[in-house]
Amino acid sequence: MNFTEIAWQVFNTSIEDYHVLDDVNTLINNPFEKDSLERILYAKNWIDTVQWHLEDIIRDENIDPTEALQLKRTIDASNQKRTDLVEFIDSWFLNKYENITPKSDAKINTETPAWAVDRLSILALKVYHMSLEANRESASEEHRKNCQAKLDVLLDQKEDLFTSINQLLTDIENGNVKMKVYKQMKMYNDDSLNPILYQKGQK
Repeated sequence: MNFTEIAWQVFNTSIEDYHVLDDVNTLINNPFEKDSLERILYAKNWIDTVQWHLEDIIRDENIDPTEALQLKRTIDASNQKRTDLVEFIDSWFLNKYENITPKSDAKINTETPAWAVDRLSILALKVYHMSLEANRESASEEHRKNCQAKLDVLLDQKEDLFTSINQLLTDIENGNVKMKVYKQMKMYNDDSLNPILYQKGQK
C-alpha cells in the first residue's frame, strides 16, 4: 500500500474504534507500535473524531450555557493538540526527506504534506458519517438519496486527495518540490498574545 492507502486505513480504524462506545470521554487506546507512523496517524484522527462529536454536542440549542462554555474551552484545547500533532507529522516528513536536495527550480507547495493529511483525516470522518445518513432507515427516502449524492462527491474528493498527496510526496522525493514548514502561530490560546487574556492580567 502507498502512504494515502495506509493513512486511510488507519483513520477508519480510529473512527470505528471510537464508535464502539461513541463517547467523547473515551480514552484513546492506540493499537499501533510506539514511534510508528501509523500510531501518529491514529492519534491524529482520534483527536479529529472526538472533536467532531464535541462540535455536534455544542450545537444543541438546549445546552446549558455553563456546559457550552466548558465545551468551547475543550474544543479550543483540542484544536491546539490537533495543530501540534499536524506539525509533528510535518517534522516526521522533514526527517524522512532530510537527505533530499531540492532542484534549483524546485517549487514550494501552498500546503505541507501533514496539512494535506489533516484534510484526509477530516474527509474520512465526513465519508463515515455521510454513509450512515445515506443508509439510515429512520430517514426519508429523499434524505437518503440526497446524502448518497453527497457521499458520491466525498468519495470522488477522496480519490483526488489521494492522487494529490501522493504526487506531492513523489515531487518532494524527486526534488521537484521544496518542503518548507511554517508553524501555525496560533494566538488565541496564548495568554501573552491574546489581548483579552493579557489585558485581564494587567488589571
